[in-house]
Amino acid sequence: MVDDKPERLATWNNAAHLTSMFTENAGRLKMKTLLVPLQNIPMMTSTLNVVVGLARRTGAYIEGFPLRFGIPPYVASELATGILLDSFEAKSEAELNDMRNFFEAFMLKHDIPRATAGSGRPCFGWLENAPEGDDFVGNYGRAFDLIVMARSDVDAPGLHRRAIESALFESGRPVLLAPLNAPPSVATNIMIHWNGSTEQARANAFAMPLLRLAKRVSVLTVIGGQEVPGPSADRIVEQLRYNDIAAEAIRVELGNRDTGEAVLDAARTKGCDLLIKGAFTRTRLRQMIFGGATSYIMEHADLPVLMAH
Repeated sequence: MVDDKPERLATWNNAAHLTSMFTENAGRLKMKTLLVPLQNIPMMTSTLNVVVGLARRTGAYIEGFPLRFGIPPYVASELATGILLDSFEAKSEAELNDMRNFFEAFMLKHDIPRATAGSGRPCFGWLENAPEGDDFVGNYGRAFDLIVMARSDVDAPGLHRRAIESALFESGRPVLLAPLNAPPSVATNIMIHWNGSTEQARANAFAMPLLRLAKRVSVLTVIGGQEVPGPSADRIVEQLRYNDIAAEAIRVELGNRDTGEAVLDAARTKGCDLLIKGAFTRTRLRQMIFGGATSYIMEHADLPVLMAH
């Protein structure tokens, strides 16, 4: 009988080596490319603070571009008298230059250098000649690991909300929504709102590079809140622990609150600086008519929220 022990040992050693390499590489996975649509809104400073904080942690390349919505046809017809149209276009061009100057000055002020051949990271770049339209966010965002935008609110124009939804529904990438006031840190204390859904599972998967960097991870269940049939939070904690992410399950009662309100209250109580949330488990139409956790959190979050659909 032939002794195959040396061959088996070699196979085991090779498998162990491959496993070690996979684990080591997985631990180094990070979000390396961040896309930032720029707008002339007060929340842009907070958004860039979140971007810089995240890029420093992950060593990312940051690309900015001006989010332009174009001239509605009825406005264009009113401006087509020549002088008015020229004046409008000159003002728009000035605003584009202002956004670029603001973005570049902000990066340099925070010691994020301009990207050059062979430059280290974090670094930044600017996209010239970005086309008009909120759908460009979703199309172009497919080439990035994460899209970072200012969150919506109850008073936000519909164009801004549509740009966020373009990023969520069309890019195939996660979207990080920044609050009005940026926290001093990002993704060190992370909360996952687990509701059993496919959308939440997808958001969790996108967030793995940040979950690996976090000092603390909690998996929240809102008892009595909006849920769909799916694995329990305890199973998600187990999955995270197999991925070398120490996580704890926490539960809160819904009480007389909306699910989104209960989630934000729990994140605030735990001092979290990032919330992971699956977006639109209920359809957009149902959320518009009946409300929903996604809409509430998009409009009221006081911490960064990573969403995916």
